[in-house]
Amino acid sequence: MLHPAFKSGPRAQYGGGRTPETRLEEACGLARAIDLNVVAGEIVRVGEPRPSTLIGMGNVERLTQMIAEKQVGLVVFDAALTPVQQRNLEKEWKVKVIDRTGLILEIFGERARTREGQMQVELAALSYQRSRLVRSWTHLERQRGGFGFIGGPGESQIEMDRRLIDERIVRIKKDLEDVKRTRALHRQARRRVPYPVVALVGYTNAGKSTLFNRLTRATVMAADLLFATLDPTMRRVKLPSGREVILSDTVGFISDLPTELVAAFRATLEEVLEADVLLHVRDVSHPETDGQKADVEGVLQGLGLGHEVTDNMFEVLNKVDLLAPEMRAALLAQAARDPRQKPISAVTGEGLDDLLAAIDRRLSAQRVVETYRLDHADGAAMAWLHAHGEVLERRDTDDFAELTVRLSPEDVQRFARQRAARDT
Repeated sequence: MLHPAFKSGPRAQYGGGRTPETRLEEACGLARAIDLNVVAGEIVRVGEPRPSTLIGMGNVERLTQMIAEKQVGLVVFDAALTPVQQRNLEKEWKVKVIDRTGLILEIFGERARTREGQMQVELAALSYQRSRLVRSWTHLERQRGGFGFIGGPGESQIEMDRRLIDERIVRIKKDLEDVKRTRALHRQARRRVPYPVVALVGYTNAGKSTLFNRLTRATVMAADLLFATLDPTMRRVKLPSGREVILSDTVGFISDLPTELVAAFRATLEEVLEADVLLHVRDVSHPETDGQKADVEGVLQGLGLGHEVTDNMFEVLNKVDLLAPEMRAALLAQAARDPRQKPISAVTGEGLDDLLAAIDRRLSAQRVVETYRLDHADGAAMAWLHAHGEVLERRDTDDFAELTVRLSPEDVQRFARQRAARDT
């Protein structure tokens, strides 16, 4: 695993207090996520990126000897490589070379379980592969999971590859449009019920799936592993007021997330756009938690979420149980001053009651208060209001019952339509 540390240029800055060492460790974690045996990891200092090999020839020659001595079969660059750089390095080192995008796509290719997830990953892989047709369309003959960036048979006819890739991209995009329409219908159905949607977002391995399982008593895979889960999952959760919401677990984000993946997963991430409340799950025990926060918010803003990033989101400060006592005390004091921050431990359950109560209050604030006068015999209307709203007050007279109810704007319209239909 090689991480190029650039001394100048736009790639020299990491942000969020990141260091080359932590970036290298994250890259090694990505490799281990698909059971690759990382025999060596190194930070390579790059003064001026070379168009032919990215790193200097001195480093290329030095690494040639190390690769041969350790019998390395794959070299992963924790950076973007051009097709020419990738091909030249493979010729020099006599091993397969992939870049960060290829590695992440390989992970996603292995983790996708649903038909939709598999299509989204394949679309991203094909879009990436089409831009570098010095490679073969190796996933047609792959011998393992993923999309063939790590293993494969070798070169094939470029023109045939291009035609096959283009045809497949067209078919997948058509199928994903059907998925998009289906999701839109599902969202319309939820609005008619309706259940508010609470979406979990966050950096990969921040604990989203563990929190999801804790709140919903589900069994979504949760492990100390980058991208342990990929396909989105939805379950119902009951809040303290008795109101039910749909909790949505989405794909984890990561720094330098390939643009091909962001585009391909837009149909899935649209669930985030439609959410009533966002929960940004953060691993506050991680040394780069601030940098991870910036990466997640950058992707959300790229999806078109502007004010929601601050106005409609809680920061769920997860893994407080792993903090040292003094750091924990400081974090709890900070969260006490900011109602948008909710310290929790998804493993122990600490802070979850407060989190659910905060979600309840936020959703209540989005509702309107209406007063209705109903006949005492109109039990069906009263039951409907109790089921779909929060009855704040009831006053009974000899002639009618007056109910003050907090409802969503959609339910106000639905109740008005029901009464109008009954009266006609």
